[in-house]
Order: sequence, then C-alpha cells, then structure tokens
Amino acid sequence: MLMASLFPILVTTIFAISLFSLTPSLVLARKPCHFPAIFNFGDSNSDTGGLSAAFGQAGPPNGESFFGGPAGRYSDGRLVIDFIAQSLGLPYLSAFLDSVGTNFTHGANFATAGSTIRPQNTTLQQSGFSPISLNVQYYEFHDFLVRSQVVRKRGGVYETLLPKEEDFSNALYTFDIGQNDLTAGYFSNMSTEEVKAYVPDVLNQFQTIIQYIYGQGGRYFWIHNTGPVGCLPYVMERIPVLAGQIDENGCASPFNEVAQFFNLGLKKTVEQLRKDLPLAAITYVDVYSVKYSLISQGRKHGFVQPLRTCCGHGGKYNYNKNLGCGGKISKHGKEVLVGAPCKDPSTYVNWDGVHFTQAANQYIFEHIVNGSFSDPPIPLNMACQRKGN
Repeated sequence: MLMASLFPILVTTIFAISLFSLTPSLVLARKPCHFPAIFNFGDSNSDTGGLSAAFGQAGPPNGESFFGGPAGRYSDGRLVIDFIAQSLGLPYLSAFLDSVGTNFTHGANFATAGSTIRPQNTTLQQSGFSPISLNVQYYEFHDFLVRSQVVRKRGGVYETLLPKEEDFSNALYTFDIGQNDLTAGYFSNMSTEEVKAYVPDVLNQFQTIIQYIYGQGGRYFWIHNTGPVGCLPYVMERIPVLAGQIDENGCASPFNEVAQFFNLGLKKTVEQLRKDLPLAAITYVDVYSVKYSLISQGRKHGFVQPLRTCCGHGGKYNYNKNLGCGGKISKHGKEVLVGAPCKDPSTYVNWDGVHFTQAANQYIFEHIVNGSFSDPPIPLNMACQRKGN
C-alpha cells in the first residue's frame, strides 16, 4: 500500500526533473535569427575603411596577413566585426564613406578610427580623434536609410547594391565605441576623477543614439563594452604611472579601472534601454573580460607577446607615437622602413600599439560568439531574442 501510494508522487517527480533537464535544450531548439544586414557604429576596433576613405588609406603593412595589403583596417588582417559578418553568412561590411567598389546590400559600416561617442572640440590633426563622432554616424545612417530606398527604386544595378527597406528592421545593429572617450580626457591632462565625471554624459549621448535608431525601426542591438585601455602601449607609453599602479600582468590599473567604471555605467544604460524600448532585443557583450584574459593568459594560447607591439619601433613596448607602424625615415637620401612588422603577427596580441592583431581579434570573436560573455547569455545568432522571452 505504501509503495502504491508513493508511485504517483514518484512519477510526477521524475517527470518534473525530466522537464527541468530538458529546458536548456528547449531554449537551444529555438530557430537561429536571420539577419539580412549589419549596420555597425564604432571606432578603429571596427572600422573597415571609413577613416581611410575620408583622410587617406591606412597604409602598409596593414592588412598584410589576410588581404595582402591595405584594406581600410588598422590591423594586419580582419577585425571582430569581420568575423561577426562571416559567421552570419554575410560579406564583410563596406564603409559608408567609401565610394570605391562598395556594396551595401547586406549593411554598412559607419565606424571610423578615432571616433568618440561625445563630439571632440578638436581636429583630427590636432588630437588624433575623428570628427565623425557617434552622432555624426547616426546622421549618416539616417541619410542612408532614406536615400538608399529612393535610389533603389530606380532598379537595375541599384537593387543589387542597396538593402531592401525591410532589412533595416530585421538587421543587427552593432556597436563598439567608447574607448576614445576615455583616452581623450587623459590626453587632455585630465585626472582620473575628471574623466569619470564626464562618463555619465557620454553614456547619455550613447543612450540617445540607440533610442534614435529604435525610432527608425531598429530592433536588434549587439553592444560591446570597452576594453582594458591600460594594457595598450599607446596609453602606457604616453601617460606614465607609478610602479605600484602596474598590475601583475603589466597593465596600468588606473586606466583599466576607469574602463570598468565606464562599462558598469554602460551596462546600467542597457538595462534602462530595455525598459524604455520594449520591442528591442539588446545584448551587452563583455569584451573587456575577454581581452584582459587574452593578455593575462595569452601565452597559454600561443600569444608569446601579450603586451609588446608587433609593428612599431623602439621603447619598452616597441612603440613610438612619432614613428608608428609602417613609419619611415630618410637615410642617405633614401627612405628606410623603421616601423616594420614582426615576423609572425599571429603570436602577438597587439598590432601597432593601439589595435589588435587578426589572431587576437579572432580569439575575441570565438569567445563571444557563443554568448558566454553576454547579457543575456545568448549566442550571436540568437541576438534577436529579447531578454526574458
């Protein structure tokens, strides 16, 4: 009698356990998203030719490892955004500003090297920061959205070079920007506290742009936080810190702490955006942790030089701001290449003191694509799923 009375309870319990164990696979059974296009906004971490088109090509040896020569990217090869596009079955993104050989059928890239979220009151020549800040990138996007459909209706070749109207609402909107907003303050001789003080304004401007794009029909957002700037030679060489401020991996702690402060604010901004934009699916991606683990544990993965620059000249990190990657000097009436690349960029994390190598970019992509560093923890190809759904 006792066994008989327990049997229904036992069956119910087993069924509940079985159902619970199936829940993850039920989630995984959802169909992957179909993104017909990507529209990217950012800085040099994702610039595929914007700054080069406007201010002159990122010269050799950039692009040598994959493209065989300059391809508008500040790296020896592909960037994280290239791997993102490839994984979604899309071609590499053409820069919006590039008028030569471009195809915008599957999206456009509005990023330019040196871009900031908040407009800088300087010229590119004065500071190294692009005038094409995030608000300008939005203006370009809005203009592209409207005019591309007017031109596409002409038919013919225009239909093969421009996106369909419905692609804008089904596209993935990617963002990788904010690093330059932090370094701009330091390069203007601001203190850490002064840089922190303007971060809320920077994030407010970022939030506004997301709202604008949502207002234009954008629904799916993939947002990278900023990386550990205190591990980059161009920051460590330019702004000296005390020996006690260098961490166990050789990075400058004060600058990384500011990056983490920015990222904490960015995550809160994303959480607020989810409340304000109920139809949006917004994924926050912690690239900071991936990049820092790459630098701190790089040797385990074949990166023998986690901090030293592959392409450069002189100094502790093989970096000289006055004679960078590809830099030449005149010697006996002849130009001599001094900022030469290393023999094997795939063993280096840093390409030119500022940007990562293709190998490092691939490592970063491979660690974020499955959702392990995302909030919500969903893979890239499921980024159309709203949190909580």
